Amino acid sequence: MKARVKWAEGRTFVGEAGTGHKIAFGTAHGENGQKPGPSPMELVLIGTGGCSAYDVVHILERGREKIEDCIVELDADRAETDPKVFTRIHMHFIVKGRALDPKKVERAINLSVEKYCSASAMMAKTAEVSHDFEVIDTSEG
Repeated sequence: MKARVKWAEGRTFVGEAGTGHKIAFGTAHGENGQKPGPSPMELVLIGTGGCSAYDVVHILERGREKIEDCIVELDADRAETDPKVFTRIHMHFIVKGRALDPKKVERAINLSVEKYCSASAMMAKTAEVSHDFEVIDTSEG
């Protein structure tokens, strides 16, 4: 896997994945104090949620569950001193679909967070990672 980061201006950078996808990111800087995009640590948190959501969708689809949506809401705390690593990350999964089996949803989330998701495994080295979930049945009404 390869990536490249180039300084654009101020505190704005452009990251480019080896696949060619680009994203602007950075922190507020200068008189206007505008943020060009997510901060690097916000991208790490988003990546953790994305990694786990990907796993959950994949596992449920392979189990022939009728999943229609998967949202992961993340809430995190960071250390107060440098390097200000994440110390707590809570992931709340909202999984929507027709007649989903809550036990299968729970199993998929547990497998992701505890076994398959590389990002949550890395975050667990410095942070207490927790999760919960809710299932929304779209076949009702």
